[in-house]
Amino acid sequence: MIEAERFDSPFKGRSLLSWVDYTPEEILQILDYAFLVKKQAHAGEVHQRFLGKTIALIFEKRSTRTRSSFETAFGEEGGHPVFMSTADIQLGGKESVKDTARVLGRMFSAIEFRGFKQDHVKQLADYSGVPVINGLTDDFHPTQALADIMTLKENFGTLKGLHLAFCGDGRNNVARSLMLISAKLGIDFTIVSPKALFPPEDIQKICAPFAKESGSKITISDDLAVVKGADCLYTDVWVSMGEESLKEERTKLLSPYQVNKKLMEATGKSSTIFMHCLPAVLGQEVTEEVFESPASKVWDEAENRKHTIKAIMLALI
Repeated sequence: MIEAERFDSPFKGRSLLSWVDYTPEEILQILDYAFLVKKQAHAGEVHQRFLGKTIALIFEKRSTRTRSSFETAFGEEGGHPVFMSTADIQLGGKESVKDTARVLGRMFSAIEFRGFKQDHVKQLADYSGVPVINGLTDDFHPTQALADIMTLKENFGTLKGLHLAFCGDGRNNVARSLMLISAKLGIDFTIVSPKALFPPEDIQKICAPFAKESGSKITISDDLAVVKGADCLYTDVWVSMGEESLKEERTKLLSPYQVNKKLMEATGKSSTIFMHCLPAVLGQEVTEEVFESPASKVWDEAENRKHTIKAIMLALI
């Protein structure tokens, strides 16, 4: 068993804004911690590795899995999580993000931020002096990506050489994060979406050298045929938070990219699994038939949010 002291190195004091600054070996080490804490949780073990620690949980956007994971994981380890919505604090309003960071850094052991701007989570990390974890921004969703990778490994026993295909809005934070972590770990990653929703050049340029080094093949196409050979079909809602006014336009664009029985069969593999970061709108991005099928691993994936988030906090704090 890995004891608490083993979580100190080499991550203590670092922040997680995205997986860009983490090596493949470091990502896999944190993933090992996640498998450990999941095993401990299922065995009913009780640990107090955050005793005397506090974390500020800043939420600009609503959440089920992220908030539940951070609060329960930190509390079960003896720490004290403090939830802060934008109605509770002055962040970016009466008080700048920079000044908020410097105040919270003197009162908390760590900070989690779930909101809109990547620059805000970066400022929190730059000025707080404590580890900052990105619980979601418009650019990245690193904790979700690690839970997804954990779910893949549970199902296939390996990561390198797997084929993960994301169907839908290729620009969103989940697609970007999956592209990045896949490029780091040697997972072949495909985005199949309408051309208007292809991922932007910035994330493609970030991922290209990582993919070259790991042997990952990144494919971006509007042709559904590229899902052939995929070990996992992954999708997300068609309308992200803050884009509700675009619902009609997005639905028209993305309807051909719905994950349904026909698309699952188009992989040519009976072992293909389905994943979704949740919440899901059944009948839109995925049919109920697929969502409720044995191929669907969404509930394991949701549970793994907690174990991976606990592992990240143990590693950084």
